[in-house]
Amino acid sequence: MAEVPALSIVVPVYNGAATVGELVSALRALDIAGGLEIVLVVDGSPDNSLDVCKQLAAEAGSPVIVLSLSRNYGEHNAVMAGLSRACGAYTITMDDDLQNPPSEVKRLFEYARDGSYDAVYTYYDEKKHTAWRNLGSRFTNWCADRLIDKPPGLYLSSFRCLSAFVRQHIVATYEGPYPYIDGLVFQITQNVGRLQVEHLPRVEGRSNYTLARLFRLWLSMFSNFSVIPLRIATLFGIAFGAIGALTAIIVIAEAISDRQPPQGWASLMVAVLVLAGVQLVVVGLIGEYLGRMFLAVNRKPQYLVREIFRRKPAGDGLDIEHPPADTKAAGQPHREAFQPRS
Repeated sequence: MAEVPALSIVVPVYNGAATVGELVSALRALDIAGGLEIVLVVDGSPDNSLDVCKQLAAEAGSPVIVLSLSRNYGEHNAVMAGLSRACGAYTITMDDDLQNPPSEVKRLFEYARDGSYDAVYTYYDEKKHTAWRNLGSRFTNWCADRLIDKPPGLYLSSFRCLSAFVRQHIVATYEGPYPYIDGLVFQITQNVGRLQVEHLPRVEGRSNYTLARLFRLWLSMFSNFSVIPLRIATLFGIAFGAIGALTAIIVIAEAISDRQPPQGWASLMVAVLVLAGVQLVVVGLIGEYLGRMFLAVNRKPQYLVREIFRRKPAGDGLDIEHPPADTKAAGQPHREAFQPRS
């Protein structure tokens, strides 16, 4: 059996051809006790990221495993693919844009290991994102405080460290098409730490997150890990029903007393339109839950791995693995239980 590394680093790659090489070189230069492996998940990137990653995998140094997904599935789906292939005692997830300095990886790993944390999230003194991205992050964290079992005040960062225990249970317990890594983490553990790290300006290009992608990610957190939205819809229904009942009593009382009812057709139409809008929102919310259940039951794939590349043991080229066509096997190509190094 191959020796299990102390640390696995999972990097989803999308339009990262200009930066992933520098990232891997910096990671390979780290002195990690017990060794490390790097899992690059090419998420249907339209540039030549796959070719760059394959070249990195063929080079000498810490092992690099490249997963080529069949299409673009999104960051959290790509991370799930990487977690299913990782086998270290701890796993760090990070982006490919060099905004998280590779020099912080060792400190994050040692902080999680020495503190015996199941998960450690990083936070920043100052984020080098655009203003609208920072505003969106604050809103998402505010919602997460109320919708999932997140410790209050904990910042949800994609630069995080997970123990083998958490990684294995995330991969084993969730097979749906809409993963949200942080929601899955807090379903498993509350033994979570936080560590301040440096955040750098983006080296190349611009963020791959558009407003639509951020909304889809927020929707996964909003509807996948809590029934609170449905309870809010119920409270809305009760509140507007109570207002309607009170209004009916007032109208009946005025009719009995022979008072001239107000003419307010305009206000009546406004009330009807507002109530109709609330009803449509509630129906849409219920439909979102049902739609996600429908897609999960019909086995919409979480991701599909087309090919897996790694350096041959002899060091002369790449081994290429083609995962089986079965959806479950293709979606979860590898699960290797962590075993301590002797």
